Formats: sequence, C-alpha cells, structure tokens
Amino acid sequence: MSVPGYSDDKTAVLARLKRAEGQVRGIHKMVEEDRYCIDVLQQISAATRALQGVALHLLDEHLSHCVANAVRVGGEEKELKLREASDAIARLVKS
Repeated sequence: MSVPGYSDDKTAVLARLKRAEGQVRGIHKMVEEDRYCIDVLQQISAATRALQGVALHLLDEHLSHCVANAVRVGGEEKELKLREASDAIARLVKS
C-alpha cells in the first residue's frame, strides 16, 4: 500500500483538524447557550473555511504526490487517479 501524500505533514494536518473540531464544539455550545444567530453563523463560516483549507491542502498533496506518480506510471492507474482527482475537485466546488 502506498503512503498518502500528506504523510510528511500529517502532524500539521491533524492539528488543523483538531482546531476545526474545537470550533464545531464551540458552535454546539453557542447553540446550547442560545447565542445570537448571526454570531453562530459567523462561527459556522469560520469552521467551514477551516475544513475547506484542510481539504484544499489534502487535494494539493494528492495531486502532487498520488496523481503525479500515477501519470508517470501511465495506463489505467493514471486514468483512475485523474478521475478521482476530478471527482474530488467537483465535490469541493459544490460544497
């Protein structure tokens, strides 16, 4: 099995996810405390941006590591990795 492209900075990725997790917990607490809607929405926007940042970083690593290697190899692996990347980009754009 191959190593994921983000393996070199896995600690940084996990730290970013931990921060996003904290933001979501904070949003949960805000709702429990009946905080003002706009304040809650602002925090949801911040958490969404944090997760999008992680997603874009992972996508970049996937393209520069997994897809680049598959393109060098060619054949079915190349087509599969290109299709996966295209589908991932489409999902990110829709979100």
